[in-house]
Amino acid sequence: MTTSQTGLVRAIGRWSLVALTVNSVIGSGVFGLPGTVAALLGKQSVFAVLIAGAAIGVIMLCFAEVASQFSEAGGPYLYSRSVFGRLVGIVVGWTFYLAQSAAPAANANLFVIYLAEFWPGAKASRFLILTILVGLLALINILGVRQGTRVSNVFTIAKLLPLLMVVLAGAAVTIFRPAPLNMAGPIAGSVWLKAMVLLVFAYGGFETALVPMGEAKNPRRDVGFALLMSLTACIAIYALVQWVVVGVLGNGATTDRPLAEVARLAMGSRGAALVAVGALVSVYGYLSAKLLSMPRTTFALAEGGDLPGPFAWVSHRFHTPWLSILIYAVTVWGLALVGNFAWNVTLSAISRLFYYGVVCAALIALRRKQPGAARFRVPGGSVLAVVGILICLVMATQVDRSQSRILAVTVAAALLNWAWVRRRQAKA
Repeated sequence: MTTSQTGLVRAIGRWSLVALTVNSVIGSGVFGLPGTVAALLGKQSVFAVLIAGAAIGVIMLCFAEVASQFSEAGGPYLYSRSVFGRLVGIVVGWTFYLAQSAAPAANANLFVIYLAEFWPGAKASRFLILTILVGLLALINILGVRQGTRVSNVFTIAKLLPLLMVVLAGAAVTIFRPAPLNMAGPIAGSVWLKAMVLLVFAYGGFETALVPMGEAKNPRRDVGFALLMSLTACIAIYALVQWVVVGVLGNGATTDRPLAEVARLAMGSRGAALVAVGALVSVYGYLSAKLLSMPRTTFALAEGGDLPGPFAWVSHRFHTPWLSILIYAVTVWGLALVGNFAWNVTLSAISRLFYYGVVCAALIALRRKQPGAARFRVPGGSVLAVVGILICLVMATQVDRSQSRILAVTVAAALLNWAWVRRRQAKA
């Protein structure tokens, strides 16, 4: 089915939307973050995973209610522009685009790092690998949303299978022969907060799955289901992974490759190789989800008159916004080349808190403006929205601001974009 106004095809079904959301959340972090959190909290890290899941769940519920009132492409940009006006919408659109370009750029760098385990010359061929990595996914998504959706579905399953195998093997060791893990004294509140920030960011990225709603079969009905199902799946996976890492490795859980060590102890050297392959698949699947979703942001901006018209060009043959896909691919490729993993993660982290808070505030505003419009209504939604805003503010106090200049430049570019739109309207 093709939408009459945009030329896009509604090809994303309910379960494909669930897969896309899971794929947008679970990237490479699950293969390294458990060790970092275990170093901070020890055995308590399992509870931290659950608490962080509840915290991000508050924000996801706000997104679910707001998103259930829209059926067009755009995600956070569309919601904020519709509720708070063009200026806020453009700023959200730019910060959203920055956050979700830097995150896959970070993952692309990790792909090269993991690939070096099998091909020692991978780092020396970084330029070529990144070009092929991003370019192939761009081509797949230009050829059609159905192809992009199928790739996302396949990679979602492919990335979860090795994780589940490691969890099952590690669970046997954890239950019958748990390793000792000693922590020196009580854990300070600041340490807990630092760990929570890491975990909340690990759960982020779900919002990119909301961008291509102009190509979902029944977006208003399916969005709440997809977000709740993906949240449940991600909490379960993260908690089980953290549990087996702590249980199998004990004091050795602080390694930067915890799942590989769990697999090595539980399944031998072949298990460690399986995890390395799983990491490569996970990273590529994550990139496939971003390449499917994020180009629809600039498409939506152009559709709303907030970017030049060519960004909304749709291929007559493939029914995809081909120029927006190409520009997004080049942006990810460029950030991956100029920055390393940590640089891009920080850049993504400081960008997303702003639009998380704006969408939570949009729930309150929409309940006042159109109280019966939400297809998915959250009990106590206004209270949850306030809690979500407070969570964003608390997280913002812990973020490393070393990349704040780039965020400031992005906001400045958004303001110039807004001024350009206003000037063009005045001339019209």
